[in-house]
Amino acid sequence: MSPVSAAAWPVNPDSGLGVGIGWRPEISGFVDELPGLRFCEVIAESVDPGRPLDDGLRRLRERGVTVVAHGVRLSLGGAEPVEQHRVDRLADVAELLGAPLVSEHIAFVRAGGVEAGHLLPLPRTWAAVDTVVGNVRRVAAELPVPVALEPIAAVFDWPDDELDEADFVSEIIERSGALLLLDVANVYANARNRGDDPVALLDRLPLERIAYVHVAGGAADRDGIYHDTHTDPVPAEVLQLLAELCARRRPPAVLLERDGRYPPGEVLRAELDAIAATAGLGRIT
Repeated sequence: MSPVSAAAWPVNPDSGLGVGIGWRPEISGFVDELPGLRFCEVIAESVDPGRPLDDGLRRLRERGVTVVAHGVRLSLGGAEPVEQHRVDRLADVAELLGAPLVSEHIAFVRAGGVEAGHLLPLPRTWAAVDTVVGNVRRVAAELPVPVALEPIAAVFDWPDDELDEADFVSEIIERSGALLLLDVANVYANARNRGDDPVALLDRLPLERIAYVHVAGGAADRDGIYHDTHTDPVPAEVLQLLAELCARRRPPAVLLERDGRYPPGEVLRAELDAIAATAGLGRIT
């Protein structure tokens, strides 16, 4: 399958893809039954480029649904170079899916050969900016499609931070040339946990670089720390932040992430419809 050109990715809502959902094997049947679905996302590491696609993913591709490869293991913020075999695999997955875009995280997941098993926040320093930008430029040069970067939800900040989140993300996006995958649930979580205004943070991010948007549920623990769980319902505050974003710049696509404790199909449909109504995009259910 030949790579899709960068021009194939929609850059404005008028040519956009509407509301989508993260494809997971556990909800493959549900996703397959969404009649108006034009867009979904798959965890890149869950796809083996040496084997045929899962039947559910294959059917989506045959329907013409756009599938984005979402990576979680590159460790773009790691001090060590990104491992070549991971870059090669991501490129192969993008081609197998016919993906017009890949996305990854502004985070690190390994250090000194130790795998964390989680997306870990970076110290917001100028040195970290240089590291991420260098890694992204190298990876982007070896991929057949553009890259979008997602700032993660962080439950702590490093003591030696030199930049706030908005400046840190903006520097990385501008210098790397990457697009922005904006997770409004992460924006909400980070602002809430720092005691900041999420709308004020939103207003300082490079919204003109948005490729698409994530929406997800979360919950606060007993200490009041809000966690981006992907297993809880999307709270009203996150939908309101999505509305604030769309009032400023309506994105080409908005995607619901769910990664466990899957509710009945009618509950997922209601969440998708609420997201579509909030974003002013067409329903897919």
